[in-house]
Amino acid sequence: MAMTMHVDIVNAECEIFSGTITELYAPAEMGEVGIMARHAPLLTKMKPGEVRIVDQNGEEQSFFVNGGILEVQPHVVTILSDTAIRAADLDEAAALECKAKAEAAMVDKKSDHDYAHAKAELLEAIAQIETIREIRKRK
Repeated sequence: MAMTMHVDIVNAECEIFSGTITELYAPAEMGEVGIMARHAPLLTKMKPGEVRIVDQNGEEQSFFVNGGILEVQPHVVTILSDTAIRAADLDEAAALECKAKAEAAMVDKKSDHDYAHAKAELLEAIAQIETIREIRKRK
């Protein structure tokens, strides 16, 4: 039997997932990380992208996070993110629309603050689109 760990994925409003898993893959700021039970302690920022978990039965679940913090202890992993969504709940049409609006706002900037905000929205929309397409490829 595979070794397990507990994971909590939490957004600003509620807990999205809490359970026992065998593997976790997350978009850390310096690249994707793979976590298994007894991993060395780690605290890192995450970038927008897909978090994948594999449960005790070998079934994979995917989530989208817009960034946040990943904390790893030997038997507990916590992901804190402003936005965490089950990948099945992502809307590609809405993400494409958000991407187009952000691109237009970057061209039509009124201040550096507006530009930075539009760039953050653009990066999040692109990450959502890539997550959706990556999940489609795996199916």
